[in-house]
Amino acid sequence: MTQTPSSPPPGSEVALLGGGCFWCLDAVYRNLTGVSEVLSGYAGGHVDNPTYEQVCGKRTGHAEVVRVVFDPAVVSYADILRIFFTIHDPTTKDRQGADVGPQYRSAIFFDGPQQEATAREVIAEVEREGLYDGKVVTELAPAPVFWTAEAEHQDYFNRNPWSGYCRAVVAPKVAKFRKGFAHRLKERAA
Repeated sequence: MTQTPSSPPPGSEVALLGGGCFWCLDAVYRNLTGVSEVLSGYAGGHVDNPTYEQVCGKRTGHAEVVRVVFDPAVVSYADILRIFFTIHDPTTKDRQGADVGPQYRSAIFFDGPQQEATAREVIAEVEREGLYDGKVVTELAPAPVFWTAEAEHQDYFNRNPWSGYCRAVVAPKVAKFRKGFAHRLKERAA
């Protein structure tokens, strides 16, 4: 694992998001036009260079996250977040479906005041539109150190589409994204 991935290309931005298992978010954002890189990893904890086993042990404080590098001229940060709120339940603390623990929390780790303001605006929009019955409990915090997850967690869905978890949990989220955001799919994903 590496502490910090390489710098994004000039003109690009980074979104750091936790929405349950990172395999789900990774699979969706890889299909989004304007995204140049997606890395699964860990953020928001108190242990340096955590492992998957440590994070799943619920003692490091990390969330499973994805680091999404995108071109804001092609897809806005607000749209990145609108997709985020469509593909996970932001109303349950430390839980996504059967996945329970602080590593599965809903979190937006923002990079600066503009991303924070946009995140607050999109959360207000989600609540105003009544997309969920409950209140949004997504954690909002400045971007902490990002720790890249082990190689086997990168692009997991594309490499393991027939695994039980991928078929039962990841595939429906990818299908929901493709249906709701068909106009935003990369050509190879269409």
